[in-house]
Parts: sequence; structure tokens; C-alpha cells
Amino acid sequence: MNKRLIVIGGGAAGFFCAVNAARLCPQLEVLLLEKTGKLLSKVKVSGGGRCNVTHAAPDIGYMAQRYPRGQHFVKKAFGHFFVPDTINWFAERGVELKTEADGRMFPVTDSSQTIIDCLLREADLYKISILMQQEVTALQRTANGRWQVQLQHSPALDADYLCIAAGGYAQADKFNWLKATGHTIAAPAPSLFTLNMPGHPITALMGVSVPKALVKVTGSKLQEQGPLLITHWGLSGPAVLRLSAWGARELQQMQYTFTALVNWVPDYHENSLREEMQDLRHSLGGQKMYNKNPFELPQRLWQFLLQQAGIHETVRWADMPAKAQQLLVKNLVAMELPVKGKTTFKEEFVTCGGVQLTEINPATMESKLQPNLYFAGEVMDVDGITGGFNFQHAWTSGYIAAQAIAKC
Repeated sequence: MNKRLIVIGGGAAGFFCAVNAARLCPQLEVLLLEKTGKLLSKVKVSGGGRCNVTHAAPDIGYMAQRYPRGQHFVKKAFGHFFVPDTINWFAERGVELKTEADGRMFPVTDSSQTIIDCLLREADLYKISILMQQEVTALQRTANGRWQVQLQHSPALDADYLCIAAGGYAQADKFNWLKATGHTIAAPAPSLFTLNMPGHPITALMGVSVPKALVKVTGSKLQEQGPLLITHWGLSGPAVLRLSAWGARELQQMQYTFTALVNWVPDYHENSLREEMQDLRHSLGGQKMYNKNPFELPQRLWQFLLQQAGIHETVRWADMPAKAQQLLVKNLVAMELPVKGKTTFKEEFVTCGGVQLTEINPATMESKLQPNLYFAGEVMDVDGITGGFNFQHAWTSGYIAAQAIAKC
């Protein structure tokens, strides 16, 4: 009798496990369950619809450092399937990837549909059965040691192997069906979100972006530098998204209410900028401050900062009052922005938390507590910053699980 693998979850990790297990072990019957009516939904929206497949990391150590949770685990896993393997896997199936200046990798078509079509073709080629609208409610061992999968609206299914690739959950109670297998769950917390500043005048600058800014959270060690985007609700951009990933648990404890300090000119600190201001007063003395922006900041932001310091549009550099200069320096290097709340970054919702990594073997993705139970993707307590890192973890863990199952 042919053995059966059931993969729970129709996202990147689930598909990658299913198609590779079926390819590596042709006699294996593979069934994929998806609880919604959509397959690969995160693949579709990732990278603004282009799908940020992976990241062109120079080595495993560099890559592992981009995971706020799970660094040691992914470091071991990447030894089995890493970025070059991902690139080759897709290339062998006619999907070429390209690298952008910041290291993010996309299909050359700039369309996530290319990745979706590739995975669906593989599923079709290896005759994987896909069942939609199938929510799993419980997992049980049968008398003969197989798994029984209880479904909400359908009869139970039996399997020899299970791979759980159900993604992250926002609420802890959603993990109850997994806890029943004896696994420990690290409590979930949102990761990759933008910061809300309701009613703050800076939101009038929505659409303004700064190529390099430093964002800090007061009362913590959290800080990130990089591109920053002002939105109609607050702050976004890579610097903020990285900050939200590294600070996921800390910011949750703060209930997303804190003060962000922004240095718009991170090449300066307060003392060096004060000295620079004195030089500018001499060198640009006769010019109007509103017209002459020496820090290469977006013009709308520069004028906003002058307004916040109480500097009128007719004021020349030489005539800037000492009090106004003090305020301008402070707002340039340490502008205080009160944060109250967060917003999910587009539809790229990521959670930290999930199945405790000490209970999973990184070389096989098999549970250390339950034989023939495997995990892949975000259901584990692993999450990366934005830039293709979460997808690489999905491909890696899905492939390793498939390889281990195919050997059984």
C-alpha cells in the first residue's frame, strides 16, 4: 500500500514540501489541505505583487543574522538548502530570478504569478491532491501509529506523515490543535508593521521618503537605520519594518504606545550638527533658509522642520534666532514622534511565535516529540525581517521536510 503525506497549509512552505516530496518519492500519495479558498496568497501579494523570492546573501552567517527569532535554527537548516539551491530550483523549472541593488531577488517577469504558476505546474505534474476550505481541528494518533486529521466540515483523513505548514497565527488559542500534540507554543506577536501617529502634523507629508534616517524607540535599545517613508497614518519604510521585527515582543508589551526618536541626518549628532549650523550661518548667511536646504532632505520635510522650529519663510541663515536654531538642531537629530498603534504592512502580515524550535530537528524538520510529524514555514517560532528572508525560510524548511519524508 502506498504511503500518504498530508501537508496542512497551501502557502509557500506547504507547496514546496508537497511538490518536492512527491518528486523525490514517486510512490508517495501527497494531499495538500488549505483552510481558505486561496492558494499561495502571500506569494501573490509579496513585494507589491512581484514576489520577493529570496535574498542574495553572501553567506549563511549573514543570512541568519536577519532573523530576529530562530537565528541558530536557520543557520543549521541553511546548510541543507540555501539561496543558491532556491535559485537553481526555480531556474530548472524555467523561472529566472534577478537581484536588485538592495539584495532582494524577484522573478525577471516582475510578477508573483510566475512563481505561483511554477508551483501549481509542479503540483499538477506530480498529481498532488489539493483540497480547499479544509480547516484542521485536531490531530490524533491511530492504533497503528498513523495520523488522523480531523476536519471542520469533512470526514477525517488518515496519513503516514504530516507536515504542518499552516503559517503564523495572531491569537494564541489558534494553536490549540497543535498544543494537543504535546508541543510548546511561543506566544504570537505581530512583526513587520508600520507605526501610527494619529493626528500628528507630520502625516500631512504623506508620500515623502528619506533615503537614510535613524529611528530609535525611547526607553529601549531598539534602533534601525535605513529608508524611511512618511504615510497618512505615520511612519513606514524599511527602517521601521526592521525595527518592528526586532522589537516585536518589546513593542507588544508597550501596547504600541511609545515615543519614536528620528534622526533625519544620521551622519550628524547634536554637537556636530550645532557646529555645522554655525558654519552654514556664515557660508549661506544672505540666503533664505526655506530656499536653501543644505542637508539634501526632501523640500517638503525641510520646510516642515523649519516651521516646527518657528522659522518664518523670509528668515535668512545669518538671522536665524538662537532659540529657533536650538529647536531645529533637536528636530533634525532627535525629533520626538509619539506612536499610538500600528498598521499591518500592506498584506504582508508576519507573526513571531509558533512551535518551539528546541522541539524540532533542523536537519529534518521532524518533531522531536512525535515521529512522522514535520513542520515548515512560519508555524515555527522563526521570522525574518523584510527582504525575502521569510520566503527563504519557507523554501528551506519545506524542502528539508520533503527530503526527510521521501527517505522514509
